[in-house]
Amino acid sequence: MRKQQDFGKYLIIILALVLSIGWLYPFFLIFINSFKTQSEILSNIVGLPEQITLANYPNAFYAMNYVSGFGNSLIITVASVVLTVIFSAMAAYVLQRRDSKFSTFIYYFCGVTMLIPFQAIMIPLVNLFSQINLLNRTGLTIMNIGFSVSLSVYLYYGTMRGISTELDDAARVDGASRVDIFFKVILPMLKPTTVTIVILNGMKIWNDYLLPSLVVNQEGMRTLPLELYSFFGEFTTQWELALTGLILAIIPIIILFVFLQKYFIEGIGEGATKL
Repeated sequence: MRKQQDFGKYLIIILALVLSIGWLYPFFLIFINSFKTQSEILSNIVGLPEQITLANYPNAFYAMNYVSGFGNSLIITVASVVLTVIFSAMAAYVLQRRDSKFSTFIYYFCGVTMLIPFQAIMIPLVNLFSQINLLNRTGLTIMNIGFSVSLSVYLYYGTMRGISTELDDAARVDGASRVDIFFKVILPMLKPTTVTIVILNGMKIWNDYLLPSLVVNQEGMRTLPLELYSFFGEFTTQWELALTGLILAIIPIIILFVFLQKYFIEGIGEGATKL
C-alpha cells in the first residue's frame, strides 16, 4: 500500500513537470529568439542564438513607443482594476448581507452575464460609445469595469459568506456607520480575494488587444499590445523586434504576479469553496 502511494505521488510529480515544461517552452522560445537576428530566427527558431544580439531591446523599445504604450496601459489597467475592486466589493457586500429574492436574483444574474461572449455585443457597444464620444481611455476603462464586475462580484460574494454578520453587529454597536463597517472591517478581510481579482483582471486588461483596437487605436492612446502590432506588416514581419517587444510587454504583469502570487491561490479557494 505504501509503495502504491509513493508511485502515485511520483507519477503526479512527473506529470506536473511535463505539463510545466510544455507550458514554459513557448516562453523559452520567445526569450531566446529575442536575442537573434531576423535571418537567424527564420533559419533556426528552436536553437540557441549563435551570437547574442542585444540591440533588439533598445530598437524594439523605441520602435514600439514603449513609454507611451506603457503609460496608456498602466493608466487604463490601474483605473479599471481599482474601480472594479471597489464597485464589486461594495455590490457583493450589499447583496450578501441583504437576504432577499431581489439580491439573490442579481447575484445569479451576475453569474449568467459571464457566459455572454464579448464578440456578441462588441458592435452595438462600440456604436453606443461612439455616439456619446467615449471612444477614448475613459470609455475603455468603463467597458473594462463592465466586463470585469460579474466575476469579481461572484468571488467576493462567496468569500463574504464566510464572514460572520456578528462582526457587523459588533461594529454597529461601537458606533460605526455602514460605510465604516465596509471599509474598516469587511474590506481588509477580503485581501486574498482582492489580490486574486487584481491579478485576473489586471492580466486580462493589460494583455487585451481586441477591445483597445476598437476603442483607442489612435496616435497617443494606443496600449502596449496595439504598439506591438506595428511590427506585423502586410507583407513582412519584424520577428526579432516583435518577439523582443513581447518580452518587454509581459514583464510588468509577470512582476505583479510574482509579488502577489502567495495570495492568489488562497483567494481563489475562498471565493470558490464558500459559494
